[in-house]
Amino acid sequence: MKYLNYILIIFGAFVAMYAKAGADKNQYLLIGGIVCLVIGVYRISKTIPSKHDKEDNDDFENN
Repeated sequence: MKYLNYILIIFGAFVAMYAKAGADKNQYLLIGGIVCLVIGVYRISKTIPSKHDKEDNDDFENN
């Protein structure tokens, strides 16, 4: 499942660059690529724990 996030990011970046570089700049293709890129980054960022949550848990355990 982790690899799906990386595939979304790479695919979205590739599609967005392709849509922007072409002479016939297709706006819908560019938007689709950016959406895939953002979804991939969002899914990865959900798995990263918050720094503040760790500090709160450490303070609770010490008391």
